[in-house]
Amino acid sequence: MNKAINKISENVKEKADFLKIISEENRLRIIYLIRSGKRCVCDIEKKLKLPQNLVSHHLKVLKNFQILSSKRKGVKIFYQLNQKVLEKYLKEVSKYLGLYFKCPKKTEE
Repeated sequence: MNKAINKISENVKEKADFLKIISEENRLRIIYLIRSGKRCVCDIEKKLKLPQNLVSHHLKVLKNFQILSSKRKGVKIFYQLNQKVLEKYLKEVSKYLGLYFKCPKKTEE
């Protein structure tokens, strides 16, 4: 019984951590911006009018939770959404809340 309760607690914590991470306004803005394709820090800070160190901090948080992945090209690091991870968490949270959720297809701006 304790194992089952611990498993439920771990699952709830993981979902709560995901929601905390994406609920921060700047992180949500970054996700929205990156959804249309790869972006480097300099692009993100210009578009969102945020300081570079703040953008880097939020990118690190999103990357540590595997919501973003990165790839170095020369001196720049480009970030992109990890669609599979994002969909996984969105579906899990939706299912947990008893909602039906289907991830929308990637759109172009």
